[in-house]
Parts: sequence; structure tokens; C-alpha cells
Amino acid sequence: MDVRDFDFELPPELIAQEPPVERGTARLLCVDRGTGALAHTTVEHLPRLLRQGDVIVVNNTRVFPARLLGRRVPSGGAVECLLVGRVSDTPPQASAEGGEYWQALMHPGQKLQPGARVQFGQNPVIHGEVIERRFHGRRVIRLWTDDGRSIDDAVDAVGHVPLPPYIKREDRLEDRERYQTLFARERGSVAAPTAGLHFSRDLTASLERQGVEIVEITLHVGYGTFQPVRVSSVEDHRIDPERFQIADAAARSINCARSEGRRVLAVGTTTTRALEAVAAAHGGELVGGEGSTDLFMFPGFRFRVVQGLLTNFHLPQSSLLMLVSAFGGHQHVMAAYAAAIAERYRFYSYGDAMLVV
Repeated sequence: MDVRDFDFELPPELIAQEPPVERGTARLLCVDRGTGALAHTTVEHLPRLLRQGDVIVVNNTRVFPARLLGRRVPSGGAVECLLVGRVSDTPPQASAEGGEYWQALMHPGQKLQPGARVQFGQNPVIHGEVIERRFHGRRVIRLWTDDGRSIDDAVDAVGHVPLPPYIKREDRLEDRERYQTLFARERGSVAAPTAGLHFSRDLTASLERQGVEIVEITLHVGYGTFQPVRVSSVEDHRIDPERFQIADAAARSINCARSEGRRVLAVGTTTTRALEAVAAAHGGELVGGEGSTDLFMFPGFRFRVVQGLLTNFHLPQSSLLMLVSAFGGHQHVMAAYAAAIAERYRFYSYGDAMLVV
């Protein structure tokens, strides 16, 4: 398929810069994946749209404040760093002085060659040294503190919420709570699983009263969620691996629902990717465990687990839009996006939602 088949024109004013005033109040566009029929409602009415016995699967990953602002040492020039994830293997250039090794995106990239020193924050101070250059502007950076504080604690103290690049404002204190889902428990993402942002405690309680079961799994969202598709043919695109974990009890609950003919609905593309990756590797069954996946879903993909998808509206020509199109049908999904634009829905992370069943 041609990547241009997933393009659309989005008026800039429809890109949500702020979350809804309250969780659960966003607009919801319902799409029938069989007929393409559309219906307009709000997220708070989700319990009316689901059935007793349905299983909703959510992603309980937690975003950490991965954006660090600081200065070069000794010049004092401004530096920005986005921590992408820990490096699993100690690099050959590892220092005897210790520290943690992270993969990061850094600005200004041209000035930050291996050996460059940086410093973030004041209380505490995080020291950094660029160790290695990698593809697409990435660096391996060594981080350490003077007072023995863990890097996680120091990052939590001085880091900034890594709001997506299409939100054209600086992060604020309230984003630390609002850019987390109600289910956020497992630290490790640089972006929120945004479909989960719509759930409030009241909505969750209402779903449970309706007889809907809520099951949690984990997939840590990496920077690849924002990575542009740089190829012209969809089939040539690759996505970065992302870590997941599915508890044995969660796998049993989902397998039980499927064996009893009850629907499994994924909240978000991240949840979908984890479920389908595990099922694809185990003959269509879910098993508990952890690992990583680079599964890329586009039209033609065979879904084994997910029978419904709650998702936000995604970027043109993005791998996330391709996943939704794989599930809902390319023509149906693109028609739904055109309708959403005509009806002035709010797009992207802090925007409105779409339910495809």
C-alpha cells in the first residue's frame, strides 16, 4: 500500500492543546467496522454501547518525566534531552566511574559529540556524558548523581512531562497528573497510552456495574510512537520494539472471555499491539509473560484477539492510523476521519475518541 493512502488534511485548530476539563467528557465517534456506519456520542455513554460480559483491556504503563533541560559543561549552552530508554547492554565505552546508560534524543545534536558533558537540574543535579552516536540522531548517554540518589528519583524530581511535539506549549505541573491514565502504575513510558486518558473513576465504576470486566496489561510506549513513516510503501516501514508484560491472571481472563464468546475490546493501539503480538506468537492464545514487540499492523493483518477498539484520532500517514485502518477497514476509517474533521472533533493525545466495533 502507498503511505499516501493514509494522508488527510487536518486544520491546525483541531489539534487539542489542552485535555478536556474532566475525564470522560470527550466526544466519541462510533464506527461499525462491518458497515462503516457512524454515530456521535460522548465517552461517558460508553457503558450503554458495551455488553454485559465484555472485557476491556487497558494499558497500565506510567509516563515518566523523560524530558530533561540543562546546559553543556563547561560552556553553559542550553541542552535538551529526551530519555528514550535504558540501554540493556553495557556499551564498550562504559566508564569505570559507573552510572546508568540511556538511549536519548539530544539537542543541539551537532554539538553533542561523544565525550561531551552536560548537567540537568539543580536540586538534585544529574550529570551526563555522551558516549556514542546512533541512527536518527540518537545518543547513548551516561547519567549519574553526586549524592547517590537513583537516576529514576532524580529524573522524577527535575524532569519534564514529555508532551507530544504537536502540543505547542510548555508542560505544566498539572500535566504530571493529566497526562497519566487512571490505570498508570508501571513506570516506563515516554508517551501516554492516550485512549486510556478518557477513563474516570465514575466511568470505570459504571462499566463494572454494567458487567464489563476491566483487565490490565502493560506495554511501555517508546519514542517510536511519534516516529514518522519515512518510506513510500507501507510494507517497508519498521517500528521500534516496545516492552510488554502480561500477567498470567490477565491472560486467563481474556482467554476465558474468548472461549465463552464474549468480546475483547482494547483500549488503545498499544494494548492492541501487545495482545496481538503475544497471540501471534502462541497460536492465537494469550500466555502470561514479558518481552518486546516490533509488530507493525496495517491493512491485511489478521486480528486474533481484539474485537473492539477504543482509540484517539492519530496523525496522517502514521503507523497508528495504519493499525486502526487494519482493524476497522481502510475505507471506513478514512471516512470516519473525514466526518470527524467535518464535525470539528479534537485530534491527538488530548483530543476526542473513536470506538470501532
